[in-house]
Amino acid sequence: MKGDRLHTSAMSRPAAVLWDLDGTLIDQTQGIISCFQTVIRTMGFPEPDSHRIRRSLGGPLPESMALFIPSDRVAESVKHFRAHFPSIMMDGLLLLDGGMACLERLSKMGVPQAILTNKHGPTARQVCESTGILQWIQLCVGNGDTAWSKPEPKLVAHTLDSLPFKVGGPVWMIGDSPTDVQTALNAGLIPYAVTTGAHSPVELRAAGAVDVFESLSELQARLQALSSV
Repeated sequence: MKGDRLHTSAMSRPAAVLWDLDGTLIDQTQGIISCFQTVIRTMGFPEPDSHRIRRSLGGPLPESMALFIPSDRVAESVKHFRAHFPSIMMDGLLLLDGGMACLERLSKMGVPQAILTNKHGPTARQVCESTGILQWIQLCVGNGDTAWSKPEPKLVAHTLDSLPFKVGGPVWMIGDSPTDVQTALNAGLIPYAVTTGAHSPVELRAAGAVDVFESLSELQARLQALSSV
């Protein structure tokens, strides 16, 4: 995979960084997949395998659910998911290697950071608090906090406007899926990607990522070099 790395432009110091959460900074797929399977099975539909569910993640929950159950039952399934997930949400939760180091490095560089996720907002903030991420970020915006979801550019504008100070200059979006890349492109941000989720370097490049990293530790090394310039 080393030979597949993409470096199409030199990194420049960002004015702010927007992070995806699931698959980028954390791995919560064990609990998410289990909840999907339980809800879908309980509603009487065929239980999808874990790979199909993992590949569906990144967009709003109703869009993912609609891949597995009829559209007229999606709202019901989302309600069931929201009710069940809090009881298992910490099962297997991992902070991905290098994630905290990246957040800390950017903070020490004076770069404001926010989480922008399609995960349910209150759940996302609970996860951020549990893992210690909140100490490094200024804001966590999730599904239900606004009328928009990724890749809607109005969500990005709202998030940047909600930071405690005005952001002027290039803004990065770092995520693990084509949805994150598209979110950045729609809003005029610089899209960086990590292969810590369910998508390959080829898929992320095809979506338009400026650079693709195999891990957050690799990204942190680049940030270290950037901060010393």
